[in-house]
Amino acid sequence: MRVELVAKGLRAAGHECVVLNTGATRRVPSPDYETVLSPLDFVRKLWRYSRRGFTIHEHVNGDSPKGFVRTLVSELIGLATGKRCYLTFHAGVEQIYFPRSRAPRLVPLYKVMFAIPKAIICNSETVKERIIEYGVSARKIVAIPAFTRQYLEFVPIPLPPLAADFFKRVPEVLFTYIRVRDGFNLETLASGFGELARRRASVGLLVVGVSGDIDDALLSSFCASLAESGVTDRTCLIDDLDHDGFLTAVTRSALCLRTPTTDGVSASVLESLALGTPVVAAENGNRPPGVVTFRADDPTDMARQIEYVLDNRVTISATMARPVIRDTLAHEVAVLAGAGPGPSDAGTPL
Repeated sequence: MRVELVAKGLRAAGHECVVLNTGATRRVPSPDYETVLSPLDFVRKLWRYSRRGFTIHEHVNGDSPKGFVRTLVSELIGLATGKRCYLTFHAGVEQIYFPRSRAPRLVPLYKVMFAIPKAIICNSETVKERIIEYGVSARKIVAIPAFTRQYLEFVPIPLPPLAADFFKRVPEVLFTYIRVRDGFNLETLASGFGELARRRASVGLLVVGVSGDIDDALLSSFCASLAESGVTDRTCLIDDLDHDGFLTAVTRSALCLRTPTTDGVSASVLESLALGTPVVAAENGNRPPGVVTFRADDPTDMARQIEYVLDNRVTISATMARPVIRDTLAHEVAVLAGAGPGPSDAGTPL
């Protein structure tokens, strides 16, 4: 979502911007981006655009060794063609390989990865402080929350049939967005929902995001845990939703549930709060006011906090803090455009 909005913002400001899709849909043709068919195809396209004068804008977090390699390759290609890139580091303060105390052996890699870019955009002052610990100058790091008022612009739409039927038959739907990989605490999710469901017949769990790069073994284990808890028929697993569908589901749900601790503030948490949907989330030290938290590895605590919110939903919705909604997109576009190519350069951010 952020990449799409930044690309539109740059184009609206008069820049030529090309998106190389390295996500789950990277092989699906679209007018909104260029496909990436393989690692070699990625390198070839980066080289071609860099030679044409584009500046690379790379995105990475602290969870993926594959992302580190891709980022370093992108940065070196930029240098080889005479341009230092921009780096967006969207991550919470506790990632698998970040900050430096969690992965001391990777400190040299991070030092190089953070040294090459002309500017680094992160999503909070707390993350900025952790990046500085790698010896990075604070002057080159810009903290811009990965949430902007444009995220709340949506049109309610019909949901996929499976989800629509689920909302019709379940009085209290718990909405959760996941990726089927380590870090999303899927065992806690399955066990905690099982505990809650045994006490509360009205609840159901809508799990969104079961698509893309899936850990098949982890998905099988998650489904087995749901079956063991006896809640398979009270659980609905669906693929990703587009933005309109995502926010439609959020507004129709009793609450939004977040299980990872590596997600920082999380745009979906802020979206839910802004739209008046209560949020129950694993404590990660960076949750915004208004979120009810639970211990990430404690399914009983998760079930207890969800039940508390459901029992007091009207009061919580009416009194919970709403996030300040800034136009952070304009800030990010200004950083990329203003800190980008000079008058003698042909390129614009990629």
